[in-house]
Amino acid sequence: MERPDVLCGEAARSRKGEDFTLLLAEAGERVAGDPSTSFSVFALFDGHNGSGAAMYAKDNLLNNLLRAIPSGLSREEWLAVLPRVLVAAFVKTDKDFQAVAETSGTTVTFVIIDEWVVTVASVGDSRCILESADGSVYHLSADHRFDSNQDEVQRVTACGSKVGKLNLVGGPQVGPLRCWPGGLCLSRSIGDMDVGECIIPVPHVKQVKLSNAGGRIIIASDGVWDDLAFEMALECSRGFPSDVAANRIVNEAIQPRGLRDDTTCIVVDILPPEKLAPGPPTKRQGKIVFNNMFRRKHPDVSFKLDREYAEPDEVEEIFEDGSAMISKRLAAGYALQSMFKPFSCAVCQVQLKAGQGVSLHSNPLQHEKLQGWQGPFLCQSCNEKKDAMEGKRPPTGIAKFVMLFILV
Repeated sequence: MERPDVLCGEAARSRKGEDFTLLLAEAGERVAGDPSTSFSVFALFDGHNGSGAAMYAKDNLLNNLLRAIPSGLSREEWLAVLPRVLVAAFVKTDKDFQAVAETSGTTVTFVIIDEWVVTVASVGDSRCILESADGSVYHLSADHRFDSNQDEVQRVTACGSKVGKLNLVGGPQVGPLRCWPGGLCLSRSIGDMDVGECIIPVPHVKQVKLSNAGGRIIIASDGVWDDLAFEMALECSRGFPSDVAANRIVNEAIQPRGLRDDTTCIVVDILPPEKLAPGPPTKRQGKIVFNNMFRRKHPDVSFKLDREYAEPDEVEEIFEDGSAMISKRLAAGYALQSMFKPFSCAVCQVQLKAGQGVSLHSNPLQHEKLQGWQGPFLCQSCNEKKDAMEGKRPPTGIAKFVMLFILV
């Protein structure tokens, strides 16, 4: 299959100045010096409590991702390792930002496009959807608002924090569910060190392959989705070029109640070569079919990317995982030694001496018998962060001070 044309448009209306975007049609090359191996990155960072975390993530997340990818991988291996290195990059970016000692935070929706394969990592409540060529719509991100995710409420509560609405003295509880201390309504983000380690940077990751009919991706902040349903965003922008489509979505979102929040939209079209703009869907004209289930590959089928489909506009799910457990995300399923940089921490990439790393496996010796090594490993600092995020040790720093202050 030929490489697609990737076209991007962006629109934004600013109220707080805390939304930032990263638009790189040619973000890098899988094989240095070979333009045919280039890939694209499009990302949205919706900051809160200041812009520091959003700006820091924009400047550092991609570099942390690239540093975590071992060299010498084939394309199939490169795509297979992306979900793991995205987790590592998000956690490292959060860990490094906390050393700056700022208390701002940010959502992140991070999209990587390699030919017809799309990989999306997300924390927070900015959302990413895909409309395939036949008009079917797929959710590629997760919503980490407490109001929308009971599993996250249970996880954060189990870690020792409280989840509830704002309780006015002498009055009813009001507003969305929030984590206390801190009052954040999200369970996952980068930054937010004043809230505690139970608010984690571990992203939901989904990877899909489009057919060569292509599709349209919409990435938008909550300033769009709070006032515009997915169906309306697609309806008002369908058939327009990506830049016009992004503007139409933003204008449609702010029209009912005016500009109430930073409102940002990125539209990315993945098109067959030389097709300059997406037309209307080829089937089910105007009908939106939301799909949370893709055509899944059989687990015994190897990671193959070059076969033709029986259906020309079918979308195939390759990978999805939203677990909050770092040990599961970094070590399960594809923890082959060739997929990790040798003698390095799986998160921060610091070099480890023999016997210095902490294995992510509960029984490293047994794993070594099965896989030939005890890794992947974490350095002591990253292992402590892992334990804190999984509720295995009490909070430290600002979060501990805030919690003690509330208790007193």
